[in-house]
Parts: sequence; structure tokens; C-alpha cells
Amino acid sequence: MRAAVFKGIGQPLQVENVPDPSPEATELVVEVSYCGICGTDLHSTREGAFAAECDSILGHEFCGHIAEVGSAMKGQWAIGDRVTALPFIGCGVCKSCINGRPFECLQVKLTGMNTPGGFAEYVKTGASETIKLPDDLTMQSAALIEPLAVGLHAVRVAQLKAGERVLIIGAGPVGLAVSLWCQFFGAKDVLVSEMAEQRRAMAKQMGATGTLTPGATLGEEFANLSGGAPDVIFECVGAPGLLQESINIAPRRSRIVPVGVCEEPDTIIPLQALVKELSMYFAIAYTRDDFETVIAMLGQKRIDATPMITDIVKLDDMPAAFEALRSPTSQCKVLTEL
Repeated sequence: MRAAVFKGIGQPLQVENVPDPSPEATELVVEVSYCGICGTDLHSTREGAFAAECDSILGHEFCGHIAEVGSAMKGQWAIGDRVTALPFIGCGVCKSCINGRPFECLQVKLTGMNTPGGFAEYVKTGASETIKLPDDLTMQSAALIEPLAVGLHAVRVAQLKAGERVLIIGAGPVGLAVSLWCQFFGAKDVLVSEMAEQRRAMAKQMGATGTLTPGATLGEEFANLSGGAPDVIFECVGAPGLLQESINIAPRRSRIVPVGVCEEPDTIIPLQALVKELSMYFAIAYTRDDFETVIAMLGQKRIDATPMITDIVKLDDMPAAFEALRSPTSQCKVLTEL
């Protein structure tokens, strides 16, 4: 099969012919239709905690059709079934796997990190982590399930209540997904802080009631637009300094939810958070229930995330599109079409 392969830090991905995946007894092979490019993929191709090994195949935001069924799964899945999958392959029998949290499995294989991912014609998935798609859900929408699940999980971790005021820092795919779900669950005000004009416009399409420009007066601007301080702040960028900025803005007894991936050391002043009695909830990944909820809401057309798709590229053009995302851009979610 053909795949976009990571050849080393500082080098672009290379489209190569590689061996087709073969499923273990409880695994499936999926013919990939679309796979989104994620910020985590970019993190994996540079120095840091997420650095991938040479010759890795990245990509974890994929959907497609079942092409091969493992021996123990015969009769439970059919060739051609339209599916997506949580990008983890767990043991299937531990407490975490049984409870729909394969990310926490001690034996987990991370699709697109330490096992080949979806920037390829075929990808191997765990049968327990694979989910069928509604017949009328488009594959382009299905490729957005993973980032939407990240946003949903963050909003659930925040214990958002209807009528609350929300500040979202960053209008990348995760910030936009958080914006969508905050509106869905009845937040009174959903204001998104973002530098890029194009992404501010996109935030309004994705549920934001207003947008702000980052700066020293962000808290004041939020209050001027919403009539009060935020009850919840979602930090969806992952840059050093933004947690302290969130603490500065947050009113007493409010919540801060870091969602963006920050790989660098950061500094906060705990006393300020202590005096305000702030709560901070870190959110990562998602559960099977998060995935199933996203699929149900997309299938019932109660949400629409397609405005975040800004480009669709073929596999041969994907390495160049991948490299372009390293610099500031108006792009949001770029899908690779296989």
C-alpha cells in the first residue's frame, strides 16, 4: 500500500510503498477514506515528548471501510462496513478497556504514534475500538469525529452548566469543537479569543456568540461583551504563559480547563489561583462514549462541523500541505483523501 512516511526530524513526509497491515484475531483492517491532519501529528515530527520514530506512519483522525476482519471477529463485522475508530488498540479485557477508556490501558497501542496510522491506504484498528457509522453520514464529516470528541470530552470534564459564560482561548480545531459543544449544551455566552481573522469568523460559524482579539485587556473585553466574567475558561492553544493568563482573568471559584498540548516548561503563580479558589481540570483524549455521542449527533444532524474543513488534499500532495501547517496559516482542518 501507499503511505506518507515520517523519515526523521527536519525532513518532510515521503509517500512510499509499504507492506499492507495484517489484523490479529481481534483486529480489523480499514481502507481509509479520509484522515485529518492534527496538531499532534505536527508535534510528532519535531523534537519533544511526542517525537515519532523514523519510518512511522502518522494520522489518527480517520474513517473508511472495513477491508479485512480478524479471525475472532468473523460474523461480527462485514467487509465494506463504514467505520471510524478510537485511535487506540487496547487489550480489550482490562477495566479501562471494558469501561470504554482504552487510552488508559497499560498495553495500549497508539494508532499513528507507536503503531501505523491513517496517512495510508489501509490502517489496522482494534475491533473493540471500532464503531460503525450511520448510513447517511458523509465520510468528510466522519473524519471530524476525533477532534469533535476531544472537544466534547473537555466540555464534559468542565462540568459545564446551561447558562454559564465561557471563554475559549484559541480557535484551532479543538477550540472550535469546544465552542460547538458549549453552545450545544446551553452556555449563555461563548466567546473565542483568536489572533487570525479567518478563524474568528469560523468560530462564529461553529457556535461562538462572539470573538475577541488576544491581549492584555482580554478579561475586560470579555466582561464588556458578556456582561460578566467567565465561569469556565478553556485554554486550547498549549503555549507557555496562557495558564497564568487564564488565572489572571478567572473570577473567584471559576474553572480553568487546559486542553491544548504544551510540551514546554511553564510557570504559574499558585497563590493567585489559591486566593480565588479556582478549579483546574486537565482534559486529554476521550472515551468510547464521547465518540458514540459525536457520531449520534452528527448522524441526527444536530451538529455540523464541516465549516472547519478548509482543504482536502490527495496523498501525493499531503506532505507539502503538512509542511505548510508548520507556519501560521488560515487553514483549520486539512483532510487527506485516500
